[in-house]
Amino acid sequence: MKKVLVIIAILVAAAACGGAGSSGGGTTGSQAYAPLQANGATGGPTKANPQPGTTDTANPPVNSAVPAIQGPQVIRQAQLTITVGSGTFDAKLAAVRTLVQAQQGFISGTDAQASPANPNEQIRSGVISFMVPAAKFDDTIDQLSRLGKVQNEHISGNDVSAQYVDLQARLGNMEAQRNAMLALLGRAQTVSDIIAVQNQLGQITQQIEQLKGQIAYIEHNTTYSTVSVNILEAGAPAQTTSVDSWGFASALANAAHNFVTTINYIITGLGAIGPIVILLGLGYLLWRRRGSPLPRRA
Repeated sequence: MKKVLVIIAILVAAAACGGAGSSGGGTTGSQAYAPLQANGATGGPTKANPQPGTTDTANPPVNSAVPAIQGPQVIRQAQLTITVGSGTFDAKLAAVRTLVQAQQGFISGTDAQASPANPNEQIRSGVISFMVPAAKFDDTIDQLSRLGKVQNEHISGNDVSAQYVDLQARLGNMEAQRNAMLALLGRAQTVSDIIAVQNQLGQITQQIEQLKGQIAYIEHNTTYSTVSVNILEAGAPAQTTSVDSWGFASALANAAHNFVTTINYIITGLGAIGPIVILLGLGYLLWRRRGSPLPRRA
């Protein structure tokens, strides 16, 4: 049992050192999406970069834990506010949906409102959110700007290349540690050794699944970009709300709320101390009965 625990500790320490080495420094992240050279840095064949069409039998290729990424990984988002002509809201909203379908994207949500003054009127404003392939992001923004007058446009990008490379390196280290644990599990002989290895193996597997989830999230959000379009029909009345400038109505509402809250506290308190008061009253009556003198007989 002690030998197995020592081996587990060595494996955990080795994996931790490997993860620190892969995430430390900026060279790994920059090399991950740097242009690849065919014949090494010097232009000639090396052991790490043999000539194309040849095989280095002394040094077989090794699958690297960090895949080569061509270009940075950027999560892009856009928010637009577009004003359209009066009575054209429905047509423009349908045009946005057609555009999303043509760009091979998908709509994530739509929220449209009618005029509060006259609910029977046509819909005059709304927001539509969707995702399109990142390669068609700029073209989608250009086509959206032709639907009407752009009042506001905000485009943001978040470079997650270093985070993506770090997650890939950590995943490779954890998978190597899991394989070592599986080999150790096959050599375990006692029940205690098997339980110890399985516990460590379960923790490693959980971390692997978490890393895979984070990697999948980055891959999805860098493959597709999010766009949110707020469409406003010209001439739509602004939504107005009644304002209590004097604060009289608010004061009455707060007073009624406080009154009900106080009554609630009183009833709750009586319910809590009621049984105690009854028990004390019974005890007092018993004490008075014992302490009172017996009546004299004639």
